[in-house]
Amino acid sequence: MNRAAHHLTTLLGIRHPIVQAPMVGVSTPRLAAEVSNAGALGSIGVGASTPAQARDMIAQTRALTAAPFNVNLFCHAPAVRDAAREQAWLRHLAPLFAQAGGTPPAALGEIYRTFVADEAMLAVLLAARPAVVSFHFGLPAQPQLHALRQAGIRTMATATNLAEAAAIDAAGIDVIVAQGIEAGGHRGMFDPAADDQRLPTATLVRLLARQSRRPVLAAGGIMDGPGIQAALDSGAAGAQLGTAFILCPESAASAGHRAALQDERAAHTVLTAVLSGRPARGLANRLVAHGEAAGSPAPADYPVAYDATKQLNALAARHGVEDFAVHWAGQAAALARAMPAAQLLRTLLAERQAVLDARAPAAA
Repeated sequence: MNRAAHHLTTLLGIRHPIVQAPMVGVSTPRLAAEVSNAGALGSIGVGASTPAQARDMIAQTRALTAAPFNVNLFCHAPAVRDAAREQAWLRHLAPLFAQAGGTPPAALGEIYRTFVADEAMLAVLLAARPAVVSFHFGLPAQPQLHALRQAGIRTMATATNLAEAAAIDAAGIDVIVAQGIEAGGHRGMFDPAADDQRLPTATLVRLLARQSRRPVLAAGGIMDGPGIQAALDSGAAGAQLGTAFILCPESAASAGHRAALQDERAAHTVLTAVLSGRPARGLANRLVAHGEAAGSPAPADYPVAYDATKQLNALAARHGVEDFAVHWAGQAAALARAMPAAQLLRTLLAERQAVLDARAPAAA
């Protein structure tokens, strides 16, 4: 293990420099616990949860493992509500609602609350004291960070470029998650309206490893042991894998999501704001094609647009139709493997060791 990886594992209290990504809607307490019990860092995502739901998820995870695990939160700016824009988006989606056997809702809601303004969620974290708390879409307020630090909680935050990483560094957060353009799910960019350089994971890691002394976690397109070792070779202290864990039986992925990852659809991912109002990468579907078609209006702001998507999918699912389902996945989704989480972790470690063994000079 190199010096950076040793620093990361010591800091987080884990044996292996691997983190299971906190995929909201897919990661579960059981998945996180299995990964943590195997010596890596399991994660649960509570960005879409109420404080009471988050408290329950943390308790469930803790009941399954005594090892450290990560709790992830969303730090997005509150939605900019625009009634005209939202109604235009609903009118655009009306044909899809009709195909699903219904009509669009009269109005949309801001379904996720940002952690930046959620003192009740902060109270849950301070009472539960998970080993690690991570942030996506931005950073909490300094008083929140100070409170977490005083409680002995390690912190991580996602950066998609050098400026975001510099802000994470300046805030005193312990680990920078370098999210490359290959990553599945939502881009962690602080400002979705800003120009996105769309840096690949390897490039971003190299730049951040030179810029910051904090451990850098590579995230995006990493699916196997050689990928993990390549990230370490590029200067990362560890690797975060999300799509690689979706086919584990411990995940909450739907049958449709699992099926799509195991056929030709896995080779076609798209980065789009159509599904939620923020750029995110997932498998192509009819909703994406409809929303990206020439002449389409801009989707409602995040997470308001996500409310429309969820309602459309719920309506279609009642008729057994998955054409509008959100199946987040990274660019290397076709490399996903179906096996229990602990077995996957053993496989990843063995594959990485094989790379290292192949480099070792032959015995005399």
